[in-house]
Amino acid sequence: MRSNRLLGSALVEHNLVKLEDIESANERLLELLATGDMRQASLLSVLVNEKKVLREDELLHLAMEDQGLGVVDLRNYEVPEDIRKSLDLGMCWATWTVPYDKEEEFHFVATAYALSTAVRSHWEKKLGGPVVWQATSMEVIAEFLDRLQHERDEAAKTGAPRTGTRAPFAPPPATT
Repeated sequence: MRSNRLLGSALVEHNLVKLEDIESANERLLELLATGDMRQASLLSVLVNEKKVLREDELLHLAMEDQGLGVVDLRNYEVPEDIRKSLDLGMCWATWTVPYDKEEEFHFVATAYALSTAVRSHWEKKLGGPVVWQATSMEVIAEFLDRLQHERDEAAKTGAPRTGTRAPFAPPPATT
């Protein structure tokens, strides 16, 4: 709830939505939270998909311009296995955020909630090191989390280990 409240405040502060839109979206958010479906229980989703008072590309543009963030698309990115195994999918859904790589002490994190200081401080504390933030869309986060859940479900059925590569940070091919 805190991440949604702070996101709402930031959206109003940056004149992306009106206070009345946030109040109406918060009422709908409470209804969605009562269902327990964290995927649907998102202020951003209500504003973009249901109320249609905000375009997500405006939010991504603001994250790039105002906060200097890059934009990442995880659909063609292979997240390292150790990160995939340790991800708390419930927390990722609740914050619309995915840690997707680690290089030395730096954590690479994609989020649709870039304007929510609660989301950023939560992940910075949880990861315990410098974070390189990247903005992304809700669609990209949802596809990634759905795919990861499917992989976990399949692995649980078959008992087969998951495999993957580490691109684009994979080591270069050996030279002869």
